[in-house]
Amino acid sequence: MSAESAPMNLTHHFLIAMPGVRDSLFARSVVYVCEHNERGTLGLIVNKLSDITLGQLFDKLDLPLQRADLATQPVLQGGPVQTDRGFVLHEVVQASAVQGGQEQEPDETLYASTLRIPGGMEMTTSKDVLEALSTGGGPQRLLITLGYSAWGEGQLESELRENAWLTVGADLAVLFDTPVPERYGRALALLGLQSWMLTAEAGHA
Repeated sequence: MSAESAPMNLTHHFLIAMPGVRDSLFARSVVYVCEHNERGTLGLIVNKLSDITLGQLFDKLDLPLQRADLATQPVLQGGPVQTDRGFVLHEVVQASAVQGGQEQEPDETLYASTLRIPGGMEMTTSKDVLEALSTGGGPQRLLITLGYSAWGEGQLESELRENAWLTVGADLAVLFDTPVPERYGRALALLGLQSWMLTAEAGHA
């Protein structure tokens, strides 16, 4: 099998849009890849603001938000698929050893619908994580998107060959410690690049 045909796994990586990506949502975007396998790719755009904050989102859901640290945090546009649904990207929350009188497996997720991502992250879509936040609990570090991004079988690989994206291992500091408008530049810096260095043309050595 040649290196070109060898399967790649970009789970827990960033996709950084190249200048040739013109779509308004994906232009200058940073996508965190939650899952990448032979069936396709699922990711969340982590640097595009929606028009609401977490506080306003919880108001819409008729839930209190007992986490003052989150009230003004922006909700993000995660992608063009299921834009009416929330996706919570957060650090791993371990289920307590005993919960509800039942012993938990150490690798069991705490919430009803959670994708565990190798690299110390989880993506939860069930409402129980929001209910935990509403009572002052829940994950310490998180971001919430409306919608997600998806690529079918082989689609992302094709876009990579067309020079649409740069890839780099994800850095949690970009997700949680960097203001949203600065995330594109910070992600590029992981590769030692700045935006002025990029060209829309594919280069071949």
